[in-house]
Amino acid sequence: MSTASRTATTPRLDALVGAVRTAVNRRETPARTAELVADALPPFLTDPGLLPASAMAADPDTYTQHVLHVEDGGAFSVVALVWLPGQATPVHDHVAWCVTGVHLGAEDETRYALAGPEDDRRLVTVGGAVNRAGSTCGFAPPGDIHRVANAGGGPAVSLHVYGADIGRLGSSVRRVYDLPVRES
Repeated sequence: MSTASRTATTPRLDALVGAVRTAVNRRETPARTAELVADALPPFLTDPGLLPASAMAADPDTYTQHVLHVEDGGAFSVVALVWLPGQATPVHDHVAWCVTGVHLGAEDETRYALAGPEDDRRLVTVGGAVNRAGSTCGFAPPGDIHRVANAGGGPAVSLHVYGADIGRLGSSVRRVYDLPVRES
């Protein structure tokens, strides 16, 4: 994944950040915060004026992360991920709660659980969905192991809101899993 520097903003992006701030400032549990943030995103997601052009720039080799906002104190970050056809994350989990809202295109998400004894660890598929423009999904650790890929033939752009300071951390990924996937 390539990481671009912080981008310019738009009035709609500023309004989205304000809506996220209101949800986060309720100081709920991580899972409830993710629900509140997911509820706040839909009015903004398909607005063509949401993102500046710089936040939609892609990399032909890998999906691209554009840090759009890091809240003072690091309570949350808003990141745009840009995916070209065929681009995907490795299977991974996160350092904090996460909410994704699709702005353009579609993303294919597969969720996994760890299974088996320590000497025979594997991943088991526990769910999946194709998230289209305007849709949201979210989760809080534990139970956040997943892989995300561009699900279409054109670019996909999604907003990811993390309960962490991505400007400082560089990524929300806690661990990458290189384990076999089995049915049980």
